Amino acid sequence: MPRYQAIYRALRASILGGSLKAGTRLPSTRTFAADLRVSRKTAEEAYAQLEREGYVERRTGSGTYVADVPAAPRKPRVRLEGDRRVAERARAATDAVSCLEPQTVRPFAAGLPALDAFPIDLWRRLVALHARQLDFRGMIYGDPAGYTPLREAVASYLVASRGVNCDASQVIIVNSSQQALDLAARLLLDPGDEAWIEEPGYYGARAALLSAGARIVPVPVDGEGLDVAAGVALAPRARVAYVTPSNQFPLGSTMSLDRRLALLEWTRRANAWIFEDDYDGEFRYDGRPLAAIQGLDTTGRVLYAGTFTKSLYPSLRLAYLVVPPDLVEPFVRARTQLDGHPATFMQAVVADFLGGGHFGAHVRRMRALYRSRRDILLDALHRLRADVAGSDAGLRLSVFIDGSDRRASERAARAGLDVPPLSRLYCGASARNGLVLGYAALSPAAIRNGVETLRGIV
Repeated sequence: MPRYQAIYRALRASILGGSLKAGTRLPSTRTFAADLRVSRKTAEEAYAQLEREGYVERRTGSGTYVADVPAAPRKPRVRLEGDRRVAERARAATDAVSCLEPQTVRPFAAGLPALDAFPIDLWRRLVALHARQLDFRGMIYGDPAGYTPLREAVASYLVASRGVNCDASQVIIVNSSQQALDLAARLLLDPGDEAWIEEPGYYGARAALLSAGARIVPVPVDGEGLDVAAGVALAPRARVAYVTPSNQFPLGSTMSLDRRLALLEWTRRANAWIFEDDYDGEFRYDGRPLAAIQGLDTTGRVLYAGTFTKSLYPSLRLAYLVVPPDLVEPFVRARTQLDGHPATFMQAVVADFLGGGHFGAHVRRMRALYRSRRDILLDALHRLRADVAGSDAGLRLSVFIDGSDRRASERAARAGLDVPPLSRLYCGASARNGLVLGYAALSPAAIRNGVETLRGIV
């Protein structure tokens, strides 16, 4: 910055901090400039700025004096003030987010797709096409529910590939599946309502539900997914059940048909809702992707969310929420309170990507690529006789370990590995120790080298 500004800021900080008291006489600009080895013009500009803002008074024939300025308040310790219940709720929600999304590609950052295999040239052509076609109509406020052609393309895709029963009017475009969950929690829950979540489960769901004031009810997960009978025994009158039935996060189990039907029957009896998070349901390696619970629903009690974060790329920040017809209007109105509407330009690009058949082809290519990378990781882990879960689908798996997974995760981080501890995804005390390993973004060499490094740590 200019020298005069640096001098001005230093003097201002001393005045506000109280080390230069009101009435203190400052050196003349000539003396001050000589002490600091700057020009007198520089010192004069700093004094003049302080005078304009009321920090000093310049008295003709007498000098420059510090004005009577109230001291700045000391920086408080970071804490949540105000209403105790709200503060505790906010603190619990932020504590629930114990894992952050990876911002660099390194072994074994979970949740990152294979960006090296993304059809970037095709994508650039679509972006350039829409940039050339941009006019004032694309620059005004958009529909809070999302760009209509994209909503139509998403509805067509979900009906054909995921067994979802919907039309475009039920699709709401959001920035992320986390935003979709936050929106649902705001509208469906009152403070104190009980909400089922999977145990272990997605930390973002816990945070969103706690932010809405819900009482979290961890429901155990086994090889058939969420244990509905256990959930009914724990909280029969819960208001919402959050589930990842196609690929349970983080253990990878698939909810059986009996459990899906039992969950739907419970919602009918309890007048409750299901939030179905299908964040990477496209990537199943043993058999075809399973149909969504939403397609089995006949009473309009299921909200279905998906995202383009894993299927395309994370910084795109586009996802979708499918709601029952009678919830469309209140959800769209609430959507406007969050951030008005999603950005239109990239929605138009994604709409063309889906409508032109590129998305389906890309998913098929990525499914084959991810399966090959998963097989390499499984082979390396099986050589170590590791106990693995969640390898049938998705972009990551979990490996169980003896001893503290948190200490192992910290040691791995120092060695350049990103392996979040499995125990942090549990709410209760009966957590299993393990590490979550992503593989989709890694080359075969990076996978093998990463496992060898991990072997020396665990």
